[in-house]
Amino acid sequence: MKNKRFFWIIIFCFILITLTACVRSYDSPSTVVTAISAGDLHTVALKNDGTVLAWGYNGYGQLGDGTMTDRYTTVPVSFLLSDVIAISAGGYRTVVLKNDGTVWAWGYNLLGELGDGTNTNRDTPVQVNDLTGITAISAGELHTVALKNDGTFWAWGNNYYGQLGDGTNTNRNTPVQVNGLTGITAISAGVFNTVALKNDRTVLAWGLNSSGQLGDGTTTDSYTPVPVSGLTEVIAISAGESYAVALKNDGTVWAWGSNGYGQLGDGTKFDRYSPVPVSGLTDVIAISAGESHAVALKNDGTVWAWGKNYYGQLGDGTTIESYTPVRVSGLTDVIAISAGESHTVALKNDRTVWAWGRNYYGQLGDGTTTDSYTPVKVK
Repeated sequence: MKNKRFFWIIIFCFILITLTACVRSYDSPSTVVTAISAGDLHTVALKNDGTVLAWGYNGYGQLGDGTMTDRYTTVPVSFLLSDVIAISAGGYRTVVLKNDGTVWAWGYNLLGELGDGTNTNRDTPVQVNDLTGITAISAGELHTVALKNDGTFWAWGNNYYGQLGDGTNTNRNTPVQVNGLTGITAISAGVFNTVALKNDRTVLAWGLNSSGQLGDGTTTDSYTPVPVSGLTEVIAISAGESYAVALKNDGTVWAWGSNGYGQLGDGTKFDRYSPVPVSGLTDVIAISAGESHAVALKNDGTVWAWGKNYYGQLGDGTTIESYTPVRVSGLTDVIAISAGESHTVALKNDRTVWAWGRNYYGQLGDGTTTDSYTPVKVK
């Protein structure tokens, strides 16, 4: 009897130790997500151990796992990639910044978007040529931009509309410097336009301007930076497909450019060639412009969205576009947001990741390919 009791005590202790180890493994610092980024049809997340996770469409290798297989739940980017401190998911590719100031990229590269001197797609990370001392990155649809620690601005990839800002419309498969641009503190690459925030809190833009997305009061394209009209005290910027949004230090949000889906949030569908305020939105601390929808994070941890909603990317439980901000359903305690082509991602303060919108390629990361009109947890 004593031997039998002793046997069950040993089994119980073994189970307890195993469960404790599992909990510790699950809660270990290496599992903590610190940043998120939504691309066209894929999503990436940065962990605090400097490694990267990805999921969704992988037709050009943009998940960086050495395959071109779509993933409906998270997979780690190549084990060779480490020490990452910033991530940016663009159109069918991913770009990351390492703590040594170098930039790495993978995925689609037909127009030189990876900056490695070739036009070859990559399913694992390659280093961007001759680029060091970088402090910020942004991947647009077909071009990429980077900010150096000396305040200079570099760009590569598609340049058909002058979105690289080098005064030409020549594509570049290695980085080129945007001439005469200094004192930049933040950058954002859109589809065919680029936006930069200066240290005096004014904004510059360049590239395609067919819908007024440069915000200079005209519809004239510009191959070099032009100032966005009447916009001051800006602390954050984000460029969408043919529009841009800016956050001012008073917590208000301003937008300009294309407005066919109400993505400017001013209650209309009229394009705006200079900035207009997003209606009724205050106390905002972060913004993100997707293809034709935008999202904002308020200081109370709630998320608000407006614009196109075909796939439920506004997260309000409907597929009805909204010309003014609506609250994302049931989502609180959020600390970071990112809007992709037709889906949106949020990071909560418990370090869980939530997503909503289009999911045809698994970009919501919930293990399905079912669109969701409200947030679902990434597995």
